[in-house]
Amino acid sequence: MTRINARRYRSDAVRSEAIKLLAVGLIALSTGACSFSFGLSALDDEGPKSTGALAAKAVTPLSADLDEEDWRRAKAALAVALDPQGPGTLVSWDNPATSMKGNFTPMGAPFVKNDEICRTFSAHLSGPSSASLNGTACRPSGGEWAIKDVKPIKAQAKV
Repeated sequence: MTRINARRYRSDAVRSEAIKLLAVGLIALSTGACSFSFGLSALDDEGPKSTGALAAKAVTPLSADLDEEDWRRAKAALAVALDPQGPGTLVSWDNPATSMKGNFTPMGAPFVKNDEICRTFSAHLSGPSSASLNGTACRPSGGEWAIKDVKPIKAQAKV
């Protein structure tokens, strides 16, 4: 009979250890689940949603009509137009896919402000809507141009 009791004691000990391990595992899983993100974006009202069916709009101070590709092309033209080593002439860009186009003309010489190279410019955009703008863009040494200020050009009154 002592053999049966020894086996029973051993199986109770194994069962007890298994239950302890299971409890520790469940606690670890339940506390770790707090850091998982399950992508419940349908419940999230923050930020714009985009799908592959519509072109995403770029975040640009020039015009809400520019999509990402328009802004990529415009930014490249702006960089060429504002280049302090360049001739300071008009640089055009266009996107046949959206019929947006425009140009940038540097206005005056480059200047330094807050340890950045800055330059004023005029911009003309056309497509579904048209706009004429004046602005200032700056860039840190070796960095990309960033538009700091942009305002519509006031239309002159016709007499």
